[in-house]
Amino acid sequence: MKRTLTLILPWLLLIALGAVPLLLRYGLVESPEVARVCETGKTIACDLRHITVEGFITGNIGGLRIGIFGWVALAATALALWRTRVFTAWLAAATGLVAVVLYCFEPGAVALLVGCLRLVRAQSNGAAPGDQRGSAQREIHAQP
Repeated sequence: MKRTLTLILPWLLLIALGAVPLLLRYGLVESPEVARVCETGKTIACDLRHITVEGFITGNIGGLRIGIFGWVALAATALALWRTRVFTAWLAAATGLVAVVLYCFEPGAVALLVGCLRLVRAQSNGAAPGDQRGSAQREIHAQP
């Protein structure tokens, strides 16, 4: 039971975290009601909307038009490729998910894919794909 919980918990957290950028995107950024309120007044929702929009608009570094969310996702991907740990793999997948939802598609997709693959690999304890059952399953017995 404990092994199952440790295997499924990062994936459940990834799904739960995915709700946050979805709420930001569809609740604040693309909402016409919030846009009208932000044109006439200034609220905390307007400030959060402005910060979110700045995150995927700005970030043109070195001539590449990638938002800040995309650069963070790429940095987390590099960390996940360098360190094979469950947390770094989960971080790459999580930042990739946030970047994909918040309009940084290419770097977010790379980070999400690499993060998920590294997470599966880290959870398998480094076993090769054919070696997950262990050596006891591969013993050959002579027929009597």
